[in-house]
Amino acid sequence: MTFKETFNRRELYVLYIIIVLVLMQLFIALLTNGFALSADEAMWHYIGRTWFRNGLVPYAGGVDNKSPLIFAVFGLSDKLFGVNYWFPRVFGTLCQTIGIFYLYKIAKQMSGWRAGVLAISFYGLSVLWHGADGRYVSYTETYEVMFTILSFYFFISANRKKGFVISGFLAAIGFGFRLSAFFSIAALVVVSLRKKRTGTIAFCLGLLSGILFLALIGVIAGINLREVYVYAFADNFGAGSTTDHGLVWRMVQFYNMFFYSEVILFYPLVLIYLFIKKRVDWLVLWLIFVFVGINVVGNYARVDLKDLLPAMSLAGAFAVAHLINQYNISIKQVMLIIWICFSSKLVEPLVNFQRLFTGEFQKAENFCHEPYIQPDESASRQLGWWVKANTTTRQKVFVAGYGTQVQAYSERISPTIYFCATQTAIAKERFFRDMKQDKPEMILVPLFPEYKLYIDADLRLYIDQLVAKDYYLAQCMFNYNVYKIRR
Repeated sequence: MTFKETFNRRELYVLYIIIVLVLMQLFIALLTNGFALSADEAMWHYIGRTWFRNGLVPYAGGVDNKSPLIFAVFGLSDKLFGVNYWFPRVFGTLCQTIGIFYLYKIAKQMSGWRAGVLAISFYGLSVLWHGADGRYVSYTETYEVMFTILSFYFFISANRKKGFVISGFLAAIGFGFRLSAFFSIAALVVVSLRKKRTGTIAFCLGLLSGILFLALIGVIAGINLREVYVYAFADNFGAGSTTDHGLVWRMVQFYNMFFYSEVILFYPLVLIYLFIKKRVDWLVLWLIFVFVGINVVGNYARVDLKDLLPAMSLAGAFAVAHLINQYNISIKQVMLIIWICFSSKLVEPLVNFQRLFTGEFQKAENFCHEPYIQPDESASRQLGWWVKANTTTRQKVFVAGYGTQVQAYSERISPTIYFCATQTAIAKERFFRDMKQDKPEMILVPLFPEYKLYIDADLRLYIDQLVAKDYYLAQCMFNYNVYKIRR
């Protein structure tokens, strides 16, 4: 067999692996959550829709602590296909696949073809894990990690200043999607300082150019940059924020993420890599900085683990490739073991696949009697459709609590930018003001116990007083009391 035939055969082998990984990702992503938007996806879809349909830019039409870039993805989805859950997940799968391919290129460049094949197997399988919320490929982590991988690739491949500038620019785009990219960027800065000062300057120039580019696009789009700072960063600390958790809660979540999930499969491989290298190189720095970042943020959401998987996958690939070369082990046998051990469980998508033929199992007649269960994504979608059918396009609707899916599928605008419960001091003040100035046509109040468990008493009391004064109880739907305004 000639070199050219061997090369073509190897590249086809890589292509086949990537195709299989893409099909597995789509199977998991498209056959979960009752074929509906998740709570977070619904939030971003609502903000993106009010932006693209109604001209209400992010933070003026709706608030979440995310970047306008993710709202634009969902706004585009709504513009092209209306309210749907599949486009953001298919698009996210495409972006994730780009990350997989460039991780292969990094591993191949650093340690050869075998390491590349091992890297895409480790990474492509691990991003599907339940412990990394593999079904949520449409989340911000997917885009942040893709741009981070691209940034590392161009950084490692750079022979001239241009490569470092491109690396910095791509890192800035990743940072634009998710602020936690800061820790990967910090690792690259440290690595660049170890190499050449000119590389550091070029990387920082590219980074600054990328940030200025995003800021310019935001200003042109009419987004208030001060509001980006407040809502996407400053208001995420302190009482009622997403980081407002005690030490015990953090310790439990830390344990669940790092010791009660599939990520433990990487630990022996990382230790082997450390033993082989016997020094802190660029990959170890990447691991350390991202690990520190996850703990600094301290939310320990399962999707946060995706920040750590590229570096772990590379470490595992380099370690196993070294063992294969050292002890002449069959790569086919190694690949078989990896795919058996690292493959995710497919129970949920297989169960949901049956619903394509059996239809909805959460129907309206199964609700509005004790015990009041919280409706799942499918039932929330049905309730949203019911609200849409029973209101006009100009009438505003408010869903108390965490009813983002109902709000999104209703295709109605909320009277307040805080259409999903946010319980910081700034949020509450704005919420009370918005609701006072612009009373909605319809208010939906949950009956299930989670509403009282997770929503502060002052917010619940305000809603109760409002509906008692200005609204009448029309009916109950999917364990929500539906109140309509008195005319």
